[in-house]
Amino acid sequence: MTDSGRQLIDADRFARFTGVELLEMGDGRAVTRLEIKDHHRNGLGVVQGGALFTLADVAFAAASNSRGQVAVALNVGITFAKAGTNGTLTAEASEESRGPKVGSYRIHVRDESGDLLVTFQGLAYIKRQTTAEAVSHIRSK
Repeated sequence: MTDSGRQLIDADRFARFTGVELLEMGDGRAVTRLEIKDHHRNGLGVVQGGALFTLADVAFAAASNSRGQVAVALNVGITFAKAGTNGTLTAEASEESRGPKVGSYRIHVRDESGDLLVTFQGLAYIKRQTTAEAVSHIRSK
């Protein structure tokens, strides 16, 4: 993991707003966490799909940016396996493949019991820009 990669993810204001925390990041992998609060629930009282997507998406961003080059989403897909209700959810991202321009990542979101709630597949475009350059640009604004 690069320090600039971590700084790039830490600069994600939406992740902070929603309560997603980055626990681990490095070498094509990442772990994020979300403690479920009342505002994460939909009208049925279960965790809203957008909250689950955000948790998985931040893990995807961290894993794909962990090697020092900026990576952005090309395509993502999400499958909801089980509704989340309470407690703390964890997303684990792993790199399935990475070439010079494209990387593929799989993210699993689980509840405290280890039950699978979501499978998320992300395809990232690897840019020429380094994460250090991106962080420097963000700071200059």
